Amino acid sequence: MAAPMLRALRDPAIGRLWVALGLSALADQSFNVVLSWVAVVAFGSAAGYMAVLQGAVGLGVALLLGHRADRFAPLSVMGATLLLRAAALGLVAGTWLLSGQPVGWVLVLAVAILAAGLAVFRPAVQGALPGLAREAAMLPPANALLDTTERIARLLGPGLLSLAAGVLPLVWFVGLEMAGFLAAALAVALLARRFPQEAPPPARESVVAAVARGFGTVRRHPLLFTLLLMTAPMNGAWYAALFLGTPLIIEAAGIRIAGGSGLAAFGLVIATYGGANLAATLVVGNLGLPRRPAGVIFMGYVILGAGIVAMGVAALALPPAWVLAGLLGGAALSGIGAPMMDVATATVRQTELPRRDLPAAVRAFMVVNNLGLLLVMAAAPLVFDAIGVARSVALCGAVIAAMGVGGLLRAHPRAG
Repeated sequence: MAAPMLRALRDPAIGRLWVALGLSALADQSFNVVLSWVAVVAFGSAAGYMAVLQGAVGLGVALLLGHRADRFAPLSVMGATLLLRAAALGLVAGTWLLSGQPVGWVLVLAVAILAAGLAVFRPAVQGALPGLAREAAMLPPANALLDTTERIARLLGPGLLSLAAGVLPLVWFVGLEMAGFLAAALAVALLARRFPQEAPPPARESVVAAVARGFGTVRRHPLLFTLLLMTAPMNGAWYAALFLGTPLIIEAAGIRIAGGSGLAAFGLVIATYGGANLAATLVVGNLGLPRRPAGVIFMGYVILGAGIVAMGVAALALPPAWVLAGLLGGAALSGIGAPMMDVATATVRQTELPRRDLPAAVRAFMVVNNLGLLLVMAAAPLVFDAIGVARSVALCGAVIAAMGVGGLLRAHPRAG
């Protein structure tokens, strides 16, 4: 790890925040893999409707309730949502143990609670960071550092699942994920005690006004507004390819590793994606904010999409024995692109938007993200059944890459 991110990690406040987010992300990423696999095995391509629920709840909370969370100190909001998400996984694990199998209505409820918590949690993180960073120059490496939490979790969580899926019952992982949320809540509480933050002045605005303020803030920034328009199809296509298409390909191809477990193979693919995420984040984060961030962001779209296209082509063209290797190669390539997009976008928001409007702007992105997830995943089962899973995955990647190419052509020579 080069100096800028290391300096950010050594900062007491940011280092503690990194630990808390790492624990939370590990629980999130692990449960995403478990839930995706359980749903695909039970429902096939119709498992995509679980993501529709996730998107609908996230959209509703971000639109109707998210602005109310801005009345409280960001660290307090983070701690409360972590406890709520831990309770949801505790309910899943408890009912699973009692009945001997996952309980459908409990999984649906847990997905809704986790989506609601995440819709409040992420803007709170973005709102907390500028107050914890000692200087504006620390924001780019701090953003990259915090971004590594999700990348590391996407490597470790699915990786551990891949190794242990043939040995331990799945319900054990749900219990461990609940413990991860509880540990993250404790870390946030200790951070808030050491670095207390005041609650912002109470906002006297309606739901419509709060939403309009977030979108209006982004609308005045040309690059961020372009990214806002692109984020819905990008997020939906990315999720459909990785968390619906990939497990369907693995199940259809009969790919089994680690004691005959398809879940182990799926976990290995997501862990490979996470490993590439982490490596790219370390590089991007230590370079600082580029002079022309648009070029880096849109190139990230191209690389992410190209890797997903490669995964679909591998499933179409390679012999069954080589499909897993093709999926791993495509996942590694696509994993490089995501940090190029995410780190630069977060830093542009934090450095070029008014601080009081930052949570509202982040929430605008989350609204559009969830809308994209809802719409794409509502259509995904029909598309997957109509043209085939592998072709659908390749189509998802092509959509993302095409948006990146369009962004590059539009940005040049005025990128950034």
